[in-house]
Amino acid sequence: MKKYQHLLFDLDDTLLDFGAAEDLALHRLFEEQKIPLTEEVEEKYRQINSSLWTQFEHGEITRDEVITTRFAKLFAAYDQGVDGVLFDTKYRNYLAESKVFVKGAWEIVNELARQFDLYLVTNGVSVTQYKRLQVTGLAPFFKNVFVSEDTGYQKPMKGYFDYVFERIPNFRIEEALIIGDSFSADIVGGIQAGIDTCWFNQHGKAPVENYKPTYEIAELQQLAKILL
Repeated sequence: MKKYQHLLFDLDDTLLDFGAAEDLALHRLFEEQKIPLTEEVEEKYRQINSSLWTQFEHGEITRDEVITTRFAKLFAAYDQGVDGVLFDTKYRNYLAESKVFVKGAWEIVNELARQFDLYLVTNGVSVTQYKRLQVTGLAPFFKNVFVSEDTGYQKPMKGYFDYVFERIPNFRIEEALIIGDSFSADIVGGIQAGIDTCWFNQHGKAPVENYKPTYEIAELQQLAKILL
């Protein structure tokens, strides 16, 4: 079995259930603003948000453009105007309060941290991601946390991975493995950076043509068979 030392974990929908956190934050935000949150509006928000983050991953827009425009775009779709920056600040405060883990995440991280050096590699907003790690108690398990906002790059850019590799003590590329749910950001990014990859594919999605992850799992506990 190949021996790894550096395990690079994605955060959203790999360790923490982002869908649950998003649902909680949206409902609290709309309740606070006394605005009805219908299924249609919630789905519209998810579509807009997903599209913006995809553009960010591709380097087409900045992180600030994602977070300052998503609510403005949502309400504009219904011919309404809101302060997009204010809405987003309140939303991210609620987002950081969620403690919903992906099934098996706490157990596997606790187990692996005893034998490996764990690092977090995540796109997102730094203050939100750090707060979520503190709130959930995950922070102590990781040697370092690399949020795209702090690096000047984002997954899947090679510059992001170069930044991470340069800051991991005694880093050896053959001893690194990235574990994540996003095929484009985690798997394609990892492959292009030259490290082994483990695709957490809990929803049975189809892979992107011309790229093959080193491993594919449907449950996080399957990592034990690969690593231990």
